[in-house]
Amino acid sequence: MDYGKTFSDALEAIRREGRYREFADIKRRRGSFPNAKHFSGGAQHDVKVWCSNDYLGMGQHPLVIAAMHEAIDAAGAGSGGTRNIAGTTHYHVQLEAELADLHGKEAALLFTSGYIANDASISSLVRLLPGCVIFSDAMNHASMIEGIRHGGGPKHIFRHNDLAHLEELLQGYDGATPKLIVFESVYSMDGDIAPIGEICALGRKYGALTYLDEVHAVGLYGARGGGIAERDGVMDKVDIIEGTLAKGFGVMGGYIAASADIADAIRSFALGFIFTTSLAPAIVAGALASVRHLKVSQIERERHQERSAALKSRLHEAGLPVYDNPSHVVPIMVGDPVRCKALTDALMERFNIYVQPINYPTVARGTERIRLTPSPDHTDSDMDELVAALNQLWGEMDLRRAA
Repeated sequence: MDYGKTFSDALEAIRREGRYREFADIKRRRGSFPNAKHFSGGAQHDVKVWCSNDYLGMGQHPLVIAAMHEAIDAAGAGSGGTRNIAGTTHYHVQLEAELADLHGKEAALLFTSGYIANDASISSLVRLLPGCVIFSDAMNHASMIEGIRHGGGPKHIFRHNDLAHLEELLQGYDGATPKLIVFESVYSMDGDIAPIGEICALGRKYGALTYLDEVHAVGLYGARGGGIAERDGVMDKVDIIEGTLAKGFGVMGGYIAASADIADAIRSFALGFIFTTSLAPAIVAGALASVRHLKVSQIERERHQERSAALKSRLHEAGLPVYDNPSHVVPIMVGDPVRCKALTDALMERFNIYVQPINYPTVARGTERIRLTPSPDHTDSDMDELVAALNQLWGEMDLRRAA
């Protein structure tokens, strides 16, 4: 077999489709978010980042940076092992307690990423509940889908945010059958929001556990940053909440918050937790500082919501095809992978604006888009420059007709 040809042919196929992914080589400038240096062809130039998931700029916050420096000085670089073998530092214990408190749960469990948290937790739940049937929203993230696959149990996909369809599927099983409803709060590509309370009510009615991914909501919503479930007053209705430390909190890592027994069971059985070196103390210390700060500070959340609304308004006024939604997510539909890549290349090369194209498999074919993430630190002037650049390129590329 010609292995090399197999790989090169596969790469050529996605290049022809226009969805070959290229990484932008950037270096963020501390204290100057959202500005960064872009390195390309031996040169470097300043760019404005418009696609970071560090939604609140907490990765640049002085309290977070100071906490990380202090942890390095106190504990060194790495954690020293898995959580079971020397890798449970006092920072980890403190952060898990803060996260449990944030979500009003008995316990929390840290993972190296949100992806691993979903994959390891969902697959372990299915294995721990013999005969468990999964009910998964059609728009769930790839990490949740992988967790379901690795669990190996029966599953049903309910239409996105469709309560009637979910109930219809739940009615097909008796009360003795273990069930798990898996869904998100804010869906990151369209920006719509799940009816959390209503889904949890169906879970109680039909004897199902509920597993809620709040990755794109923690830190951003709720009086203390507990997410949409906190904002809507339904945190106590959700059995398991999964979140990230890499977006609203600006650092790295993932977690679940649940009852003490559920958290302990996943700690004891999830291979993705057991056999992974734990997060470095400096990372955990930074996340801890971020969580504590956002529990009491409203400034970042309020400014973030205002900036998102302001950008959507400006884009609408310019006649650009913004996908309307009730969240902070700002998608602009393009509908073609080649044009989407050409648009983002032009933004970088001609206007020093960094936006990443969003193509299949992240979104369905024909729904290619750019996804803008205004932060509290993006100014009116930044928005003026972005909208002017998009308006010019939309006309040049005839994207209005394409979209």
